[in-house]
Amino acid sequence: MSTKNTGHSHGVRYPRFAKINGQHPLRAAVPDICNEYRVRTRHGGNICYFNFSLAREMGLLPQDHEPILNKTLTETLLGTFSLVIINEYDIENNTRIPEEDIRPGKYMATRYLQLQHPDKSGRTSGDGRSIWNGCIRGRNAWWDISSCGTGATSLSPATAIAGRHFKTGDKLVSYGCGRADLKEGLGAALNSEIFHRNGIPTERTLAVIGFRDGSSINVRASKNLIRPAHLFRYLKQGDHEGLRQIANYYCQRQIDNGCWPPDLPVAQYPQFLLQQVAADFSRVAALYESEYIFCWIDWDGDNILMDGGIIDYGSIRQFGLYHYQYRYNDVDRMSTTIPGQKHKARYIVQTFAQIADFLATGKKRNIHHFRNHESLTEFNREYLRNRQRYLLYRVGYTWEQIDKVQQHPALTSVLKVFHGAFSYFEQCQSSTGTYEVTDGITSDAVFCMRDILRELPLRYLQQDKLITYRDFIDILKSDYAQECDLALHSYRRRRIHQFQHAYRELLTLMAQVSGCSERSVLLRLSVRSTLINRYERVTGDAIIGVTDKLLQIYRRTNTQELLRVFENFVEQQILKPEYFSKRDRHLPALRNAKTKKVLHAMLKTVKDSREGI
Repeated sequence: MSTKNTGHSHGVRYPRFAKINGQHPLRAAVPDICNEYRVRTRHGGNICYFNFSLAREMGLLPQDHEPILNKTLTETLLGTFSLVIINEYDIENNTRIPEEDIRPGKYMATRYLQLQHPDKSGRTSGDGRSIWNGCIRGRNAWWDISSCGTGATSLSPATAIAGRHFKTGDKLVSYGCGRADLKEGLGAALNSEIFHRNGIPTERTLAVIGFRDGSSINVRASKNLIRPAHLFRYLKQGDHEGLRQIANYYCQRQIDNGCWPPDLPVAQYPQFLLQQVAADFSRVAALYESEYIFCWIDWDGDNILMDGGIIDYGSIRQFGLYHYQYRYNDVDRMSTTIPGQKHKARYIVQTFAQIADFLATGKKRNIHHFRNHESLTEFNREYLRNRQRYLLYRVGYTWEQIDKVQQHPALTSVLKVFHGAFSYFEQCQSSTGTYEVTDGITSDAVFCMRDILRELPLRYLQQDKLITYRDFIDILKSDYAQECDLALHSYRRRRIHQFQHAYRELLTLMAQVSGCSERSVLLRLSVRSTLINRYERVTGDAIIGVTDKLLQIYRRTNTQELLRVFENFVEQQILKPEYFSKRDRHLPALRNAKTKKVLHAMLKTVKDSREGI
């Protein structure tokens, strides 16, 4: 089994971990940004997961370090991250803590806006069970590091609602015990790494530390962990100076990381920030809708990073079909839907228009004043453009082909017809109607668009003619479809005809801009579409089952074998052809026969859950 926690001394081979000690420049740049906590060692932890590739990218490990958890590295990780805060409850109740367990320095629990708090201005809300461990300079950028499950802070909803502080680990306290769940941590690690390698913006999991009671500490990293909610807090309170400080800090970090122009004047920060937010959120709104990703974008800007990247995987789901009426039930409120996320993203851009104006003038005008702001016009235009691009990519075209064809004068009319037919089938819902699921409500999609996109190129290569209406429906139908949902009425026949003709017209346009035959384009399309629209594609339902099986491996063998299975599984869920064109595919060999069976069971879970939520 994994090495136990043997203290907090740092191994001599890994000196850069010593720099992760609670210090962070955000504290000095924005003095009112956080509550500060002393921390102590939490004993009894095991390393359940460690992201070697991320650690190398962050400069925490040498580039040639093998993906092996040796004893020194294990002790270093536990010494750096196996922490729990000394919170207000501990101080009020004189909790006895061995002096040798208390660490030097203080760690931040940052303040930001959260809609589940009674106070809607961010005075009581923020990191309710997390701390920022610090930041470190990697090979090409600065990285922020935070840990979830490190104890109950005074910024949790429970404290705000009850008006008192809580003991860390109190099992009677919902949403405020300060602990994270081991299954939750491994699931987030899986999800985030699959998303990252598929080009979906997200924070990433660096490590997961597990404990015997099933709790965990989940260590996350990103090049910039600031959320819109960090800025919205100061906006809601009308605090111009605090807003200026946090905005300038964020902008400077983006410049330091090479994301923004190095010579950008400070006076231009607000307007450039608005432009970047509009561009980023128009892109991710189209991407999440295209990829059927539910991440609960909302007006408070809490569950999302400033670039639209995903953070906090508690409610994150990727659907197999376009179950667009799904809503997450978070006890006291229901979420928006996948298509509704576009409107929430647009409102966030509108709020940044208000922020830019407030920063420039010192006067906070009502949010409704910005409902027709030019940044929203830009958002709408870029959302539509990105939606077109992601649809063409899903069909199987390369970004180079897409860039070329977007200049073709005939594309707009052809794509309008294709998108109309595509959306018709994508949005068809089962006659079963809306019903409750364990975490919300949903209704079932009837058709699987990935199946038709995968199979059409192969059919057209075999026979150079349109397939029949019945064959089209037989390829497209999902397991959710009732017999009455599959009727071939005249309107549906017309939509099938439009879909195939527009698909072939797109093929002709691509052949023209690529300078090759339609059959040549179709051959390449068939190869790419087979991967992009892979039959066994992981969903939120699958992640739940797969994580259970990962825990079986951890309990029966060791962390090293779990890491091998983790890597094998993640690589098989990368559906981006460009990823494999840039690297050799060397997967770690599984050494245990039982582990191989578990991996096969994980892949079967993906197959069985491929159409779910």
